[in-house]
Amino acid sequence: MSYSNQIFMKKIYLFFAFLAWMNVSIGQETEGKYFEIGLEIQQYPTGYLGGVRAEIGLAPHHALDFRIGYNGLDHKDFGVHDSEVGGGFGGSVGYRYYFKSEHQRWFLGIRTDFWFNEVDWKDIDETSDPEIITIGESNIIVLQPTAIFGYRWAINEHFAITPTAAFGAEVNVKTDGEDVGQGLILLWGLNLTYRF
Repeated sequence: MSYSNQIFMKKIYLFFAFLAWMNVSIGQETEGKYFEIGLEIQQYPTGYLGGVRAEIGLAPHHALDFRIGYNGLDHKDFGVHDSEVGGGFGGSVGYRYYFKSEHQRWFLGIRTDFWFNEVDWKDIDETSDPEIITIGESNIIVLQPTAIFGYRWAINEHFAITPTAAFGAEVNVKTDGEDVGQGLILLWGLNLTYRF
């Protein structure tokens, strides 16, 4: 793991310690306030996002959504180059509006992700004999704003499964190396969470 990834992971641990402190500081049960944590996976046509997510209920209908995780990608030949494969760590912050005041069933939301990806790319010139293959690596910071909707299905008092769908864009806000693919994105996913 690179030094920058180690620093990022330390920040993640501090962030979750802060979330746990917030949960304790909320103290007594009040309407619409809760804390939940769990796993989330999202897939899109050229990759996947997996990680740990947390949600904090602010008031009836309203919640904040946080995630840390890994973005694995394989742009195949949809990117700038003939092959783009890689991934990196990142996180997101979002807002959810539940149509029911108990933070159940249907919701709409917005979310913004930042991913710190390393992408190995390859170009193949098939017109030459033998083929000429050019390879390289690009380090990118990706901003990924999305609109998300889903349905939170409570299994029991604590556990829930939530299928989601999201639509937005991947924007490479900083690139060290050659440009790689970016653009519109459609994601489908699943959350498994435990509510305290």
